[in-house]
Amino acid sequence: MELTTERLHLRPWKESDAESLYSYARDERVGPIAGWPPHKSVEESREVIRTVFAQEGVFAVCLKGDDTAIGCIGLITGSKSNFPIPEDEGEISYWIGAPFWGRGLIPEAVREVIRHGFEDLQLKALWCGHFDGNGNSRRVQEKCGFKHHHTDKDQFYPLTNDIRTEHVSRLTKEAWMAAPREA
Repeated sequence: MELTTERLHLRPWKESDAESLYSYARDERVGPIAGWPPHKSVEESREVIRTVFAQEGVFAVCLKGDDTAIGCIGLITGSKSNFPIPEDEGEISYWIGAPFWGRGLIPEAVREVIRHGFEDLQLKALWCGHFDGNGNSRRVQEKCGFKHHHTDKDQFYPLTNDIRTEHVSRLTKEAWMAAPREA
């Protein structure tokens, strides 16, 4: 499945995206704030594509007209999610390479994935999380209509081998349907 927005093309990951993934995922500013360590090699990025990104609902974020992966967005449902949620709810996660920060690209991608989740998949609610210190991710969630639901303090995260506080937000289908849409 592929999704499109005004400026973006969201498509499944390919192993040939490994070099592009590595070029952004090795940046110390990207992974750690999102909960994963920087990539150390193109081969590690290729393995992440094979083992993490190669599943239904995980998309490479590309600029329209350019098939280069510059970020990632996923919509994972039910028991596959990082949160204990019912099968008719989903979790959205995302990141984008630092050169593309501040352009509104991830909010644009999140809005399309929200639409897909509620209209195409008929999900009842969507969840997102962000760690302490990741104000950019918090702002994306707020712009897209998510409301703070709860905070998980002092949780151990094995990927980064540290203790973190995660703020979890939620958006129901009813709230999304009632909200005005951006033009």
